[in-house]
Parts: sequence; structure tokens; C-alpha cells
Amino acid sequence: MSAPSGIPVPSAPPSYEETTGINVSYPHTYPVPEPGQKPDGKGMNPPPYLGQPAPVNNPITVQTVYVQQPVVFYDRPVQMCCPSCNQMIVTRLSYDSGALTWLSCGGLCLLGCIAGCCLIPFCIDALKDVDHTCPNCSALIGSYKRL
Repeated sequence: MSAPSGIPVPSAPPSYEETTGINVSYPHTYPVPEPGQKPDGKGMNPPPYLGQPAPVNNPITVQTVYVQQPVVFYDRPVQMCCPSCNQMIVTRLSYDSGALTWLSCGGLCLLGCIAGCCLIPFCIDALKDVDHTCPNCSALIGSYKRL
């Protein structure tokens, strides 16, 4: 088929880059030396990326955080770091009458020990609640309830 004279024959449709206006030569795979620079790569900056800000050199600060495991208090002294004064201590124990002490007293009364024998649980530390305090700052650290 021959074209009528005077009408140019199109060779091929335009490419996608030509129709959208995208610059085909960008981005360069290697930096192009500017005038006055040596092509050995020293002193050349890589091409900037579109849509990304230039990297900022901020110093990185590292903070070490020590997490103390929860301490379980019983009727024995505990070696730990005091949360109030931050010293390594062995807790001081103090005994207070609690629910088990009063229930023991009531149980002895029901059994007929009303002549003063029902007060014996108030003299036994093994039936009392235990408070753990710091020997340095006297802060209450924890308690152990029997019931």
C-alpha cells in the first residue's frame, strides 16, 4: 500500500515517556561529573531523590533502662534495691496482727479457751502479717498477708 502523495506516513506511535513527558535520562545510574571535577568519583555527590528530604545527621542518644523484676514478699527478709533511696538493702521485717491472727483468736474462743489462752495467737509471729521496710530510709516496700 502506498500513501497518497503529500501525507506523511507515521512510523510508530509515540512512546509512554514521550506522551507523559517523563524525562527518560533521569535518574542517572552513576553520578555525572560537573565541570571542574575529576571523573574518579571523589568529591561527587549522588543525584538527589525526588520526594525525599536530604538526610540530617542527628546524633543518636542511647538510654539504658534497667527493669527490675517484681519482688514477691514472704515472711523472710528480701535483698533488693530500695525504690525509695535506690540502695541495695536487705528488708527489715515488722509483724502486725492480721486476719489469720484474729481468726485464730476467735477459733480458740469457740473451743472454750476464754481464760486468756485465746490471746496466744497475738504472741506468735507465724500467725501475723509481715511488713517489709527499708533499713536506710524506713520506707514501706511491701507486705505479706497471711490470709
